[in-house]
Amino acid sequence: MASDESTVFAIRARIPRPDAGTVEAFRALSPTTLCDILKRNVVMDHGIRPLWPGVPRVAGPAFTVRCPAGDNLMVHAAIHRAEPGDILVIQGGDAEFALAGGNVCAWAQRRGVAAFVADGVVRDLAEVRERAFPVFARGAIPIPGAKEGPGEINGPVRCGGAAVHPGDIVVADEEGIVVVPLARAAEVLAKAQAKAAADAAEDLESWGRKHRERTEAILRQKGCAFPE
Repeated sequence: MASDESTVFAIRARIPRPDAGTVEAFRALSPTTLCDILKRNVVMDHGIRPLWPGVPRVAGPAFTVRCPAGDNLMVHAAIHRAEPGDILVIQGGDAEFALAGGNVCAWAQRRGVAAFVADGVVRDLAEVRERAFPVFARGAIPIPGAKEGPGEINGPVRCGGAAVHPGDIVVADEEGIVVVPLARAAEVLAKAQAKAAADAAEDLESWGRKHRERTEAILRQKGCAFPE
């Protein structure tokens, strides 16, 4: 009989991870550029956003966590297991109780965790901002979650509508959050770097001329009547 995931406790310590050079290369690319290469289903919805101004772009392998409604036990377990450079990607069960607070974020930061990306809310936002720890979430609430479980560490999760697997590369900044499937990392990186290079090489005048030509062609194709 299949297990009911609402009653499952599962912790997996080892996950596949991209090499440091690949992560650094993705950190140099904006989510906007990556979205020109990837499909909508790997982009988190706009409700998950940076919780303090000036959050830097982060990139790293997803260390996934799933919590039921009103509970954050597995987040507390995850901060002692994630490796430096990991991004905790948390599927919360609601937005009524905090998934993490100031000390949880501070300890994760001390251990080298790059960021939290949470489909839920956090608390102690002033402490998080003071420490300059990157947190992307749906907002803040002062009510703490329980620590009863169940939950899962390093299983597949859904965060902001995007499917995330352990080791997938997460790139997040003020523009949004993109999840690059680890199996496609090399392909996506090559295409995104080529797109970024082409964009950088084109000046505004050239862009404007080509843009008008493309726009006018579309209008003619749609049967739009131009004034005499």
